[in-house]
Amino acid sequence: MSRRFSVALAILAAVLSGPGAIADEPADVPARPRIGLVLSGGGARGAAHIGVLKVLEELRIPVDAVAGTSMGAVVGSLYASGLSAGEIERLLSSVDWQNAFRDRPPRETLNFRRKQDDREFLVHVPLGLRGGSLRLPRGLIQGQKLSEMLRAATLPVANVEDFDRLPIPFRALATDLATGEPVVFARGSLATAVRASMAAPGVFAPVDVDGRLLADGGLIENLPVALAREMGVDAVIAVDVSSPLQAREALGSALAVSNQMISILINRQTVRSREALRPGDVVIEPRLGDLSSVDFSRVREAIVAGESATRERVAALAGWSVTPAECASFVARARPSPAPAIEFVRTAPDSGDYRKFIEAALAPLVGQPADAEHVAPAIRGLYGRDMFDAVDYAVVRDGDREGLEVSAHRKSWGPNYLRFGLDLQDDFQGNNNFTAGARFVLTEVNPYMAEWNIDLKVGEQPLFGAEFFQPLGYASPWFVAPRFQFDSRSIQVRDQDRLLAEYRVHETSFGVDFGREFTDWGEIRTGLRHVAGSTRLRIGAPTATLPDSTTFRQGGFYVRLSFDRLDSVAFPRHGELFTLEWDAERAGLGADRDGDSARLDWLIARSRGRNTLLLWTTAGSTLTAQPGVQNYFPLGGFLNLSGVTAGALSGPHFGIGRLVYLRRLGSGSDGLFDLPTYVGLAAEAGNVWQQRGEASFASLRKDGAAFLGLDTLFGPVYLGAGYDQAGSMSYYLFLGRTF
Repeated sequence: MSRRFSVALAILAAVLSGPGAIADEPADVPARPRIGLVLSGGGARGAAHIGVLKVLEELRIPVDAVAGTSMGAVVGSLYASGLSAGEIERLLSSVDWQNAFRDRPPRETLNFRRKQDDREFLVHVPLGLRGGSLRLPRGLIQGQKLSEMLRAATLPVANVEDFDRLPIPFRALATDLATGEPVVFARGSLATAVRASMAAPGVFAPVDVDGRLLADGGLIENLPVALAREMGVDAVIAVDVSSPLQAREALGSALAVSNQMISILINRQTVRSREALRPGDVVIEPRLGDLSSVDFSRVREAIVAGESATRERVAALAGWSVTPAECASFVARARPSPAPAIEFVRTAPDSGDYRKFIEAALAPLVGQPADAEHVAPAIRGLYGRDMFDAVDYAVVRDGDREGLEVSAHRKSWGPNYLRFGLDLQDDFQGNNNFTAGARFVLTEVNPYMAEWNIDLKVGEQPLFGAEFFQPLGYASPWFVAPRFQFDSRSIQVRDQDRLLAEYRVHETSFGVDFGREFTDWGEIRTGLRHVAGSTRLRIGAPTATLPDSTTFRQGGFYVRLSFDRLDSVAFPRHGELFTLEWDAERAGLGADRDGDSARLDWLIARSRGRNTLLLWTTAGSTLTAQPGVQNYFPLGGFLNLSGVTAGALSGPHFGIGRLVYLRRLGSGSDGLFDLPTYVGLAAEAGNVWQQRGEASFASLRKDGAAFLGLDTLFGPVYLGAGYDQAGSMSYYLFLGRTF
C-alpha cells in the first residue's frame, strides 16, 4: 500500500470518526461524556440552581446542554447565554423582587400624563371597560419587568434564533393552555421562551406565541429529563427544587388548598421524570425546608443550599471534571460576541396597528449599539406610556443589516381604563372631609394615540370634567388639549382664629391648551380659559364685605411649567416635584377685571438607607385689587399647618415650608404582600395674609406633626397628631395624597 493511499485512508477515518478522532491522546482513552443539566421549576426555590452551577464550575465540569422549566428556564437560559454562575448570582441578588412583581414601570420612567393620573387618582387597580362590561387582566402579573431583565441579560445573544447555536445549547418547556400539549422552545426569542415557561397560571399572564397561549411548563414536566435526552447527552445532572406538599394543618384556606392541588400534580410528574433517570445520572436535591416559592427575600439562602447539596455529590460528579486547560477553552467558547449596531427599527407583524407610533418613538436608537445601556431605557420609555401590557423586542437580520424588531401588545383589558381616587380626612372632633372619584380614560382614539380623560368626583369637592388630549404627530411631544370642568369647593374666611364666614364656590370652566411634553419628566403648557362662577354664603351673616352671594367671570390665559421625577407619589424617597403657574385675567378675554395670580409647589426628596428627608414649600399670591373669595388660597390640615383644622385659614396670599423626616419600617422585603410602613416627623412654618405687605418671617405660624403611614392599595393612610404654636392640637386619620 502506497504512503499516499495510507494517508488518505487515515484522513477519511478521522472524518468519519468525528472531530475527536485526530488527537494526541491514546486510542483507549474514552471521550468525555456529554453532560446535560436539567433544572426544575420552583419559583424562589430555583435560586438554588445558581449554587449548583457555582460548584460545577469549581469542579471544572462543563455543561454541554441545558433544559429547564419555569425558574429553571430562567437560570438555565442565563447560563446558556454565556453568563457565569457568579454573574447570574449578582444579577438575581440585585433584583428588587418586590418591585419586579409589579407591572408598572418605576414611576420616574412613567409618561408624564400617567404621573398626573397617579397624583389625582391614587388607586391603581388594573380595570378596563369594553363593550359595556368590566375587564381584568389575564394574570395578576403581566411580567414586563422580568422580561426586561431577561432581555437585558441575554441581549448579547439576542440575534441567535437557533438555541443550539447558543454558547450552550438550551431548551425551555411551556404548556399550551388551549390544548394541554407541551411546547418545546428550541429556537426563536430566548427571553420570550423563558417568559412563557415561567407563566404560572393565575399569577403571570400567559404569553401569546405564534397564535398559541402558553403558560408554565411545570404543568407538563417540572423536571424535563426527557427533553435533555433528546439533545443527545450521555449523562444527566438533574436539580430538583420542587415545592414539597404541605401538612394537613397548613391547609386552612382556599388558597392553600389550591396551591396544594397544583403541587400534587407537579410532584407526580416529577416522580415520573426521576424514574426515567439512568444509572450514572446524578440527582441534586437542595434542602430548602420551608422556603416558599414566592419568598424571594431568601435568594441567598437558596443559593447556599444549592452549593451544599452539590458538594455532597462530589464523589458522583468528580469523574466528569476536565483539566484546567480544557475548562478554560470551554469557557472561552461560551462567551457571547459584542453587541451589533442597530441599523433599523421595525414593528413585528402582530403589532402592525402601532407601526408608525413605535417606529417614530424608537427612531433615536438607529446607529446605537444593541446593548442594554441603550435599548432598555428606550423600551421602558415606550412601556411607560402605560398603553401596553407587554413591549418586547428581538435583534433580527434583514439581508446584511441588523436591527430591532419590536412587538407591543395592547393591554388585554383595554383600551379603555378606569382609575379611582379616595380622599378622607377626619380630625376626631366631628370635622371630616370625604371625596371619592373616578377617571375614565379612552385611549387610542386615533392613530396619533389621542385620548379622552373624563373625571367624576363626589363628596366634599364634587367635580365633573373632560379633556381631549391630541398629540400633533406620531409620538410627538407637542399637543393640543380642549377641556371642560365643573367643580365646587368650600372656603372659610377668618379673622385670626375666629370664623367669620364659609362660602361654597361653584365654577364652570372651559378652554383649550397647547403644550409640549418633555419625555417622562415634565410638561409646559399654556392656554386660554373662561370661568363662570358663583359664591354662596353657608356660614355667617352677610355684610358689606361678606355678601350673601355673588357671581363672577374669569377669562384669560395661563402658563404652567411642571416637573415630576418623584419615585412615589405616596411616600417619595428620591426625586423632585416642581410646579410653577401664572394666571392672567383680562377684561378683554371675558374677565370681570384685570388681574394676575401665581402659585409655586416644590418638593425635594432624598434618602439614605431607611431614612428620608423631604424639603417642601408651597406659596401663592393673587395680584388683584380686592380679590373675591374665589381667589383665596386655603391652608390648614395634615402637613398644611397640622395643628390647625383643615381649611381653617384662607387668604389671597399664602406660603408654607415643611421639613419632613420619614423612617421606613416595612418595605415589602419580607414577602410579596408586605406593605411599606413609615413613621414620620414634620416641622412646618406658614400662614395666609390679606395683604402681601403683611407677609414676613415674624408672622409665620409654627406647627409640627408626628404620624404613622402605611402605603396601601387604596392609597397612603396616615394616623397622626399635629401641634400649633398657639397650643392647639389636632388629630388625623387621613387617606389620600399628601405630597
